[in-house]
Amino acid sequence: MTLIVGLGNPGKEYEGTRHNAGRIILEKIAKANDFSEWKDDMKLKSFRSKGELSGEKVEFLLPNTFMNNSGVAVCQIIDNPKKLKNLVVIYDDMDLPVGSLKISFNRSSGGHNGLESVIKKVKSREFIRIRIGVCPVTPTGKFKKPKGEEAVLKFLLGVFKEDDLKIVKNQAKKVSEIITMLSSEGKDKAMTLFN
Repeated sequence: MTLIVGLGNPGKEYEGTRHNAGRIILEKIAKANDFSEWKDDMKLKSFRSKGELSGEKVEFLLPNTFMNNSGVAVCQIIDNPKKLKNLVVIYDDMDLPVGSLKISFNRSSGGHNGLESVIKKVKSREFIRIRIGVCPVTPTGKFKKPKGEEAVLKFLLGVFKEDDLKIVKNQAKKVSEIITMLSSEGKDKAMTLFN
């Protein structure tokens, strides 16, 4: 069974923030596909839900820890190297414009603290990621990426503009198709088709 992890921060105050793009998309897919209710798994420090996407059985996981400790929940399920092939992590990426996404495999965290936590806890980079673009773009097509640690943090913890949030939520259908293909036909086919 494929484990899909949506990274983000738990709690009302973080709902709709750019850093929660992974959670936002996973919750939307679960709702659209009548997954079982989210169960609060105190032992795993996460919320879990199971269901099927186009006949493929999958489990969704939302870590109930802050972003920097996302790996705590993941490593309790992905507890050996063989299970890594069944791990997909969805998260926000400031290097991609809003409305775009990219599948990657076996790469560094790129400075993303949630992803870095997962890498450290599962002791490997060999798993699939679906990176969700959160960077606004000017009408001329230039990135409006913040500079400096404080500005970046403020940006990521800021709430999406209404139009941008709608665009991100609309990507749930495409992410759902990617997850199905990853489960049924593997990463190479999915990366060729969707990247």
